[in-house]
Parts: sequence; C-alpha cells; structure tokens
Amino acid sequence: MDARPLIPACARRAGAWRALALAGCVTALLGAAQARADVQQTGGSQTPAGASDQQGVSATVEQCLTALAQPERSATFAGEMTSLAGAVRMQMRIDVEERLPDEAGFHTVHAPGLGVWRVSSPGVKTYRYLKQVTNLSAPAYYRAAVRFHWLSADGRLIKVAQRRTPACFQPAPPAPEAAPEAAPEATQTTGAGSAPATASPASG
Repeated sequence: MDARPLIPACARRAGAWRALALAGCVTALLGAAQARADVQQTGGSQTPAGASDQQGVSATVEQCLTALAQPERSATFAGEMTSLAGAVRMQMRIDVEERLPDEAGFHTVHAPGLGVWRVSSPGVKTYRYLKQVTNLSAPAYYRAAVRFHWLSADGRLIKVAQRRTPACFQPAPPAPEAAPEAAPEATQTTGAGSAPATASPASG
C-alpha cells in the first residue's frame, strides 16, 4: 500500500459540525455525534460503532471505499476521546495496520503522515481525529490502532488508553473475462456433384 500525503480539511458552522472524509482532519468539538460507519467490516471492535466505551474513548471506521482501480480505494478511521478531571490537553495517534490474506496477523504500515501525535487545544471536552489512507492494495484488510493520552497543565501524562477499529476489507478485483475462442476457418469445397478442379496435361 502506498499511503499518499494526507490533506487536512475541517468544516464548522454554528450549532453543528460536519467532518469531511479527508485525511488528517482533526476536529475538536463539544458533544459531537459520531457518524455511522457505512462500511464493510470484518473482525471485532472493542468499542461499538458510534459510541464511546466506559473510558470515554472510541475507535471506528468512518468509510471503507472499494474500487477496481487501486488509486480509488481508501479507508477513513476515526478516534474520539473525552476529557478527564485534571486533564488540560488530549493527544491522539492513529496507526494504520495491514493484513494480507496469506498473513497470520496485522503489521503496521509506515508512510508519511501516519503514526503522528495530534494535540487538542486547552480546555476541549471532546476531541475527535480523522485519518484517511488511499491507494490501498487488494485483497487486503486494513484497520487502525488508536492511542489516547490525557495531559495535565504541565504536560504530565495522566492516563493512557488504546483501541483498535474494525477492519476495512478490500476485495480483489474480478478476473478479466477470457476472450471468446475464434471459430475454425471453413474449408473451401467444390460445388455439389462436381469433381475437384485439377490441372489437365497438355495434348500433343
């Protein structure tokens, strides 16, 4: 997989928010509802889609886009966390993991823009971070390992957590159809009842 440079993009409007399905979009917001993941998923998740667990964190697949052309395949992963007593800032990191059909387990994908810590603004109560990867291989499974840090005013680490998203499966493109076999060439024959043409010997 070749993870292309991830482009940050965020959109806001009064009283509502909308997260664009683009890479590296970090959105700090209050009381945000998590979008339903409209994806094909395999494997389990420690956090139900659209909800935070008892520790106030969640890791989900926002979009799993399959396509015949490799550059058009993508997966968008999301992490969300809520503030704790004594925490002033929050940190989040999303690492993308890949598993090919013949592999026993997942391995981390190393590419520019992946595995970077993002920090919230001070005083934010709910912090949400999106990461999109494109140009995915197929067939293959992709998931994200999301890590969460809560920091005090002096930067001291108060608490850590980690969750993994469900997997985004990229199926192999269908095999191209075989070209139809050419019909055998017809054998040229003489008309019915006539003898094959032959060369007559010259008379003397």
